[in-house]
Amino acid sequence: MQAVELERHRPALVGHCYRMLGSATDADDAVQETLLRAWRHADGFDGRASLRTWLYRIATNVCLDQLARAKRRERPVEGPRGTIDDELIERPRSHWLEPIPDARALPDDPDPGQLAVLRQSIRLAFVAALQHLPPRQRAALLLKDVLGFSAQEIAEALETSVPAINSTLQRARATLKQGELEGAEAALSEADQALLERYVDAFHRYDVEALTGLLRDDAVLSMPPYTLWLEGPRAIGDWFLGRGIGCKGSTLIPTRACGSPAFGQYRPGGVPWSLIVLELKGGRVASMTHFLDTERLFPRFGLPLELLSSAG
Repeated sequence: MQAVELERHRPALVGHCYRMLGSATDADDAVQETLLRAWRHADGFDGRASLRTWLYRIATNVCLDQLARAKRRERPVEGPRGTIDDELIERPRSHWLEPIPDARALPDDPDPGQLAVLRQSIRLAFVAALQHLPPRQRAALLLKDVLGFSAQEIAEALETSVPAINSTLQRARATLKQGELEGAEAALSEADQALLERYVDAFHRYDVEALTGLLRDDAVLSMPPYTLWLEGPRAIGDWFLGRGIGCKGSTLIPTRACGSPAFGQYRPGGVPWSLIVLELKGGRVASMTHFLDTERLFPRFGLPLELLSSAG
């Protein structure tokens, strides 16, 4: 078995481990351990299953080992809703769900029919929902509903019986919202593209009225590593015109994160400020998550740690 054979599966394995762990950093570590185990035990691969299936089996068990030692990652919106006057309380980065670049979590040559499901399954809301499942339920659901494994293959991977897997899947699906993976689009619609253009234009002009006019009535703004989150156009607008006024004059550089449109935000002077991940719903912006750990996140997304004036 050649190392290049293993490496070509890395992006897909990163996506799987990210869904399991909710952390891009932990996913990279898990995949590295997966490939090391595969290389060391290559003589144990008898070819009865595909290499892909064998690698996912190893990766799943690596993740289960990690989850036995880790606490569940979450989003600020899982705590109490805040107000613009609340104290900013910070939690350690290991507390929060992390974003991941699409390019690192999706296969280089995905099956066109599966791309929509793969993209939907790395979205923040879905990955956050997964974290509420017990680890083995999480693993079974992902292997079945995202990766298309048979119940027999999952039973072998988790060293249990097919009836046990069917029961596990039933419980996992009952916990998640119905249709979490249904209706996913592999690419943004023309209407969504136009919405993003209006969002960027309003942000660059710092026209807060126009910006909040693009939001759903229940839109949320959050800023990990802080626990604070705000709901509704009025509260969000008051934030941008109040404590968030330092965002005025920012430049947004487009990227993709968690199957969603995202932007590297640079405050005046080219100072990196946040990675903004947007979630769109019904032709409006449903969520704006500003991840503030730019020193660690921007290099992962290929974004510079200083935006020169010539690049603006």
